[in-house]
Amino acid sequence: MLIQNKNEVLKKLENILWEAASLIRGSVEASDYKKYILPLIFYKRLSEVFEDEVERLIEKGVAANKDEVYELLETEKTEFGKPISTRFIIPEEYLWKNVTNRAIGLGEKITEAMRAIAKENPELSGVIDVVDFNETTGGERILSDEVLYNVARILNRMRLGIKDVEPDILGRAYEYMIRKFAEDSGQSAGEFYTPYEVGWLMVSLLDPEPGDEVYDPACGSGGLLIKSQLYVREKGGKEPLQLFGQEKIPFTYAIARMNVIIHNMEADIQRGDTFANPKFVEDGRVKKFKKVIANPPWNQDIPVEIFERDIYNRFSFGIPPGNTAD
Repeated sequence: MLIQNKNEVLKKLENILWEAASLIRGSVEASDYKKYILPLIFYKRLSEVFEDEVERLIEKGVAANKDEVYELLETEKTEFGKPISTRFIIPEEYLWKNVTNRAIGLGEKITEAMRAIAKENPELSGVIDVVDFNETTGGERILSDEVLYNVARILNRMRLGIKDVEPDILGRAYEYMIRKFAEDSGQSAGEFYTPYEVGWLMVSLLDPEPGDEVYDPACGSGGLLIKSQLYVREKGGKEPLQLFGQEKIPFTYAIARMNVIIHNMEADIQRGDTFANPKFVEDGRVKKFKKVIANPPWNQDIPVEIFERDIYNRFSFGIPPGNTAD
């Protein structure tokens, strides 16, 4: 695909995604746009990539039809604990095209589909199944089936499978959406998104090299980790980085995991408070990494007890005050 074509595809995709997001204006607060739109994009991408993977397996003669592909994947799950021939398994009943072709009961069906996909793919638990699209407040649906149906119609203007859009283009569009949501969210934006230019400056200063371990202890939507990997690729590095991150806000953690998968990357991202409960520990000590990059939240009121009772001896040079501990 030519660079010019890539830019045209990216612009078209960004316009479609933002039009879909704009459709829910008035139904939810600006800070909640991402809560509904990002999982829908992720779900559509997973579903259509899976369809393409199934088609490839049939074309290669690995299986004669879809039923045989599903049988193969179930056998692989039994033997290896996960599918090998495809990255994930999407039950046919819950493919995007089979769920979003109705208006009545759509919110309930989307929620059911996402939970079923998470059950089928434990790696996606707490990632794709974090939103109830049938949720109500004050006895009224937050997003009506009609709005969801129209959002799906807009998203269907462009297929998101392997044959339709490359991971780097979809990844850039996904980051565009995260950035737009951050701009609309106001003061809370810094909790999940580092401004684009600042992120690239930080990565350039870090200057990661192929094969490096890169860790972000407050990774938000995963942007700094992803930019680190892209930085190495753009410099021609063949060996990928080993990416690690931790994020304490459940939905932001889900966005980070989605973002990494959308970019077709691998990263070990854990959920939890890095101060109170660091997840990367080896032999009773906090794991050391080759390189660390972070944009921690500002003005956090962190209880002094967390520092005083730390069992990993991380604060031997002193304890910060209980408020604005940055």
